Amino acid sequence: MAHTTTSRRTRRPILRAQAILALAAATALLSACGGVEVRDGGDGATKDASGPLKLAVVPKAVGADYWNTVKAGAECAAQRAGDVTVQWDGVTTETDVEGQVNLIQNFVTKKVDGIVYAATDSSALAPATDKALAANIPVAMIDSGTSPQPSNVPLFATDNRASATEAAKLLATELGPGDHQVALVEFQPGSQTNTERVDGFKAGLAQFPNLKLVGQQPSRSDVNEARRVTENILTANPNLAGIFAANEPSVLGAAQAIQAAGKSGKVVIIGWDAAPDEIAGVRSGQISALVVQNPFKMGYFGVDKMVKHLRDKAPLASADTGVTFVKKENIDSAEIKAVLEPSCANPPVQ
Repeated sequence: MAHTTTSRRTRRPILRAQAILALAAATALLSACGGVEVRDGGDGATKDASGPLKLAVVPKAVGADYWNTVKAGAECAAQRAGDVTVQWDGVTTETDVEGQVNLIQNFVTKKVDGIVYAATDSSALAPATDKALAANIPVAMIDSGTSPQPSNVPLFATDNRASATEAAKLLATELGPGDHQVALVEFQPGSQTNTERVDGFKAGLAQFPNLKLVGQQPSRSDVNEARRVTENILTANPNLAGIFAANEPSVLGAAQAIQAAGKSGKVVIIGWDAAPDEIAGVRSGQISALVVQNPFKMGYFGVDKMVKHLRDKAPLASADTGVTFVKKENIDSAEIKAVLEPSCANPPVQ
């Protein structure tokens, strides 16, 4: 009976081939499952705290100059931190509250590392924040918070109430002594910032009994709507002497209505924000003063503080991002230029 024998030299190549095939099969299996990345952190950690981060940054709405400046600040902070991706997304109008709720929920589902956003409606967005926190996704608010505002969710924003009170004082100063009729064009009822600006302005007016509020209408953060409501106020109150417009679209629409009525320079406008057309209005004298926030700083703080929280476990704490009052006489100062023309090379975030 014949016997088949295999030498040791013959077996070794066979074993090597089997090992290679086994390794290839394992690699293919891992690829089919999406792959596994192993990082040697020295302590068994699977993710380096300084590794890549993906943050969702959501404005009230995309498109306005104000929110574009917020975006620039957020991207600047991400660039300086390194290995941070900012996913910027928002609804097209600030009235699309449901759309923003859905957008925040989508980011929770995608399991981003952190969410930074401005609430279109303080009450309606509160549950969206709660859902993110329940999914262990930290949240930071910029510009506008929620009601209630969780203690572990910071707000990086303007002191809207105090600044609007100052706006009333500016209006009173521009109008001078005597009795004057004034109006208020607010923007989005339900928004925390809108409520605070309305309350602050009325508190300021209470200090000047010679100023009588004869009209108050919302613009819905739409220039055309702001123009329409201002035209209505002017028609109902032909002796209107002054107006406070509480955000960028409200200012632009109110200025258009006043100009169309042939009353530019006759009706004092105190505005809010600093879009190019608003700045041009200050230079021309059509707008007496602007309450200018620091949207760059809001976006910068939102991302910067979130990154430090995720990487260094730094606690998240709210901060007042400040305002500047811009008039024709100070518009070309270095301080004003730093806010109006922010640069990532020298960001106005101190």
